[in-house]
Amino acid sequence: MRDRGLRTSIAVLVGLAVIYFGATGHRSNGGEGSGVSGGVVLIAVLAALLVYYLTRPAAK
Repeated sequence: MRDRGLRTSIAVLVGLAVIYFGATGHRSNGGEGSGVSGGVVLIAVLAALLVYYLTRPAAK
């Protein structure tokens, strides 16, 4: 992938997907304590950084 904007978009979408599935996961009862924890946000940032790193252009 050579387009930096596309790489960034994919990384952001991956991060949002992790946050979405983390928020609707095992605590989906809707009661108190539901939402996004700091751990889920940290995992989302790490996943986005990993995707951004893995989709970098190959060196020639």
